Amino acid sequence: MPLEQVLVLLVAAAGAGWVDAVVGGGGLLQLPAMMLAGVPPVPAMATNKLSSVFGTASAAVAYARTTKLDRQVALPGAGLAVVSAGLGASAAAAVSAEVLRPVVMAVLLTVAAFVTLRPALGAVPQPHLRTRGRITAAVTVAGVGVAFYDGIMGPGTGTFLIIAFTTILGLDFVSASASAKIINTATNLGALFVFAWQGHVLWGLGLGMALCNIAGAQVGARMALRRGTGFVRIVLLVVVVAMVIRLGWQQFT
Repeated sequence: MPLEQVLVLLVAAAGAGWVDAVVGGGGLLQLPAMMLAGVPPVPAMATNKLSSVFGTASAAVAYARTTKLDRQVALPGAGLAVVSAGLGASAAAAVSAEVLRPVVMAVLLTVAAFVTLRPALGAVPQPHLRTRGRITAAVTVAGVGVAFYDGIMGPGTGTFLIIAFTTILGLDFVSASASAKIINTATNLGALFVFAWQGHVLWGLGLGMALCNIAGAQVGARMALRRGTGFVRIVLLVVVVAMVIRLGWQQFT
């Protein structure tokens, strides 16, 4: 691969780390960048997981230092996520992205409308929503449903996790993002194990991108913690709209 393309991918990895640390959705940058550089779809997804697992884990550490994690959700959700994402990755080569893309676009449009029409969402914690049934629902949605999606397709996983935690458990955006990083690290690991076993990971490129992803993730996590829920909300909406545009362009071209 020419040096110029490698440099572009390293910059994309840094940007993806920043986006992932704030609201998720870094795959929106990394995956298209790799495929434009000539990397086939499955190796691109596999290498994206290698890069992302380091960046997401580093962001999780940054959040954990200053934000209380929801351990009742994050820990069991992470355990389920490793398995579910692995199953999704196993099916990635067999399921056409064209089948999933319209569904994901519809979900993203719903998310955008929901966040726009409910300005109080994620602004402040709502502890009264934290019941045993809702905790179980959050663990199931995050650790099974979203994790499987991350293995089979990927982009927007962190965003879906944040929305799940704010709507189901009433967490504010910063706390939701902190807990989402734990589960997103697990989904990346589960998918990476499968992709590595299948021989799809481009290790040299992925490790180089991982270093840049970590750098971007550290900057993003610190900005989210410093600027608070309003900042996360704005970035969330921008990322969701960008993902809809990107998926729509892929669907109709």
